[in-house]
Amino acid sequence: MGRIKFNRVLFLMVLQIFLVATTTGDETCESDRKMEEQCRLHNYKTVKPLLDYFRQVRNEIEQSETKEKQISELNSDLMEKYHEIVRIHETFVKEAALLNEYKNKVIKGENDLQLCQIKVDKSESEINSLKEQLTDKSTNLENCQVQLKSVNSSLIEKDENIKRFSEIIKNKTEHQKTLELELEKSKSILVKHEKDIQLCRSEINKLNTTSENIREEQKKIQLKLKESETKLIDKVKQNQLCQSELDKLSPTTCIPFGEDPGVHQLNVSGIGLFNVLCDSQLAGPGWIVIQQRVGGDESFDRDWATYRKGFGSFESDFFLGLEKIHRITSLQRFELYIHLVAQNGRTYNFRYDDFKISDEDNGYALSLGKFNGTIRDGMRYSENMKFSTFDHDNDKDNYANCAAWFESGWWYKYSSPCHLNALNPCWWHNGKIVLKEVKMLIRPMKG
Repeated sequence: MGRIKFNRVLFLMVLQIFLVATTTGDETCESDRKMEEQCRLHNYKTVKPLLDYFRQVRNEIEQSETKEKQISELNSDLMEKYHEIVRIHETFVKEAALLNEYKNKVIKGENDLQLCQIKVDKSESEINSLKEQLTDKSTNLENCQVQLKSVNSSLIEKDENIKRFSEIIKNKTEHQKTLELELEKSKSILVKHEKDIQLCRSEINKLNTTSENIREEQKKIQLKLKESETKLIDKVKQNQLCQSELDKLSPTTCIPFGEDPGVHQLNVSGIGLFNVLCDSQLAGPGWIVIQQRVGGDESFDRDWATYRKGFGSFESDFFLGLEKIHRITSLQRFELYIHLVAQNGRTYNFRYDDFKISDEDNGYALSLGKFNGTIRDGMRYSENMKFSTFDHDNDKDNYANCAAWFESGWWYKYSSPCHLNALNPCWWHNGKIVLKEVKMLIRPMKG
């Protein structure tokens, strides 16, 4: 209703404004007729919104009457709703009372809950304490389990040992029984042996009487043996004197001429008598010189037959001969002594303890024995090799005759220009040593 009254007042105010605007517009139009057309347009533009508004207000007034009826109907509905709200309020009051009662119960429950929470906290602390104790107990339990496993393994091992010892004891027991049986047998045998011993003692007594007689005979025999031994020693000495005289008459080495070095005659089976040069100055008495290079005038580029027979002069350079050396060294064990003098005057000496050469059918192959010396063992390279000359190629070189190439006979293996029969004799020891004097000597081994 208030809104309708407000709309009516607003309509009257707008109408009054419209009348004033129209009056003003007429006065303006009368004063200026040329602007009449413009005034009409201006009035239309000014009044049209108001006319639209008036139409809208009229429509709202018509609608407001309809709404008043609706409002009265709504008022009656509101009254019914009001009475319903009053009833609801009464119900609410009752429920509020019940709610207060429930609230008190809830407060009491909260108090009880707090007490319970306190008990729970206390229980949790006790549980935590129990957990710590349980952890310690678990650790102890694990340690106990480890110890138990160790004890179990020890027990198993001890059980196995007990079983093994039981078997051993069983075997020992059986062995003991066997020994007891053997002991009984041995006792019976021992009794028998004691009887035999008594018989033997009686026999020994008899033999003792006989042995006294035998001892007396032994003493007589020993006296005769001593007399025979003395006579035998005398005969051996006589034989040694005779042998030394025979050696001087028919010697096979230079040993008999130890105190008389120089050229002497030897008598060797298969060759007969031949001269050799004996040396007692370089390494003691009794040495046969088989090769010598002291003058440098003799050529060592010789054929097989010449090397077999020997060549040169005892007063200068010579080679004794392969056949003679073979015959001499086949009689007994000989040692080889080599004496070298370098161009600078330094001397070198070394020896081999089992020197010999084979027969002609085997190429006069070289054998040396053990080396003893302070210089390089250069002869070892030629051991077991056959002798080679320019007309007898026995080396292992497939491309050349070493003896022809180096113009000298030697026990070549492969081509080597440095040896004691070389055109210019030399030796290898920390480099090449050029030699001005060479001697090769042999002597029977002592003992």
